[in-house]
Amino acid sequence: MSLLNLNRAHEQWYRGHLAVWLLAPLALLFYVISALRRLCYKVGLKKAYQADFPVIVVGNISVGGNGKTPVVLALADYYVKRGVKVGILSRGYGGSSTHFPRRVSANDSASEVGDEPRLLAARSQSIVVIDPIRARGAAYLVEQCNCELIICDDGLQHYALVRDVELVVMDDRKVGSGFLLPMGPLREGMWRMNNVDAIIHNSNNIPTFENPVAPQFLMTLVPDEFVNVTTGEKASVDVIRNVPCSAIAGIGAPQRFFNQLKAMGIPLQSQHPLPDHHALSEGDIPKGRVLMTEKDAVKAAPLAHSDCWYLPVTAKISDDFYNLINAKLTSIDLARCETKRNKQHGL
Repeated sequence: MSLLNLNRAHEQWYRGHLAVWLLAPLALLFYVISALRRLCYKVGLKKAYQADFPVIVVGNISVGGNGKTPVVLALADYYVKRGVKVGILSRGYGGSSTHFPRRVSANDSASEVGDEPRLLAARSQSIVVIDPIRARGAAYLVEQCNCELIICDDGLQHYALVRDVELVVMDDRKVGSGFLLPMGPLREGMWRMNNVDAIIHNSNNIPTFENPVAPQFLMTLVPDEFVNVTTGEKASVDVIRNVPCSAIAGIGAPQRFFNQLKAMGIPLQSQHPLPDHHALSEGDIPKGRVLMTEKDAVKAAPLAHSDCWYLPVTAKISDDFYNLINAKLTSIDLARCETKRNKQHGL
């Protein structure tokens, strides 16, 4: 099946094609197993790790990328500027590394550590660690790296790690068909949207839901100048659009990137949507001027030709959002945080 047909099939599944009802028995099984797992953590049959410092989880209730990484970067930048030592924790999805917990640097290969952790290490001033066992990774960030705040990139359903703040990120696809996996895209039921601290919409407007939901906020992705993948040279939009362009995007919703380029006045002669976390090959990169996301650029670096460019973006969220997070963090058990801080500084 071609990538184009694969993307079309995925869209039909996401929206709830009639054929997905064949998967209803498996969705019911998924619901039962998930509910039992949550219950085990709730009653203490399974033990969850609680870090000595606050944990913020940035996740989603649906599968696929929808803008979590820009939110993680924005949060990390916000707290770093306020003198907090921030650690970012990721599963390292798509990477081949077998050593965990592993600290990620901007020099690491995306094929080893995963595209998102590699991007986070390059863009943030925080310590980035990957570990599929997030409780272990969180302990490493606190005990070995002396971090005072942990921000988890994904992991909303990883209940083995106690969290102080839960954030859900959504794009224009919202909850899709509203069906649970594998019948639909939901990892948890829509009840979860009222069980988190905030919902951030990577969209132009805040949608209305029939069921109660947590406070909602809009996120705007503000583009910077384009950056050449091979040289690091920067170029303005006016310079880029002087040459016919093609675009590739291996993110959860590739059309979102293509639409952003068009909104910037860049006519595209071809668009190449790729699966999220797609392992790029030379055949995926067209000839001529090619535009891509920063997430794709960390994978394309060894393969790119001289006219490949990526577009860095920065998430902008209202002050009300950060005020809500600060209020939540203030309300947690500050004693455990202060005790750990004193131990680290020998007080």
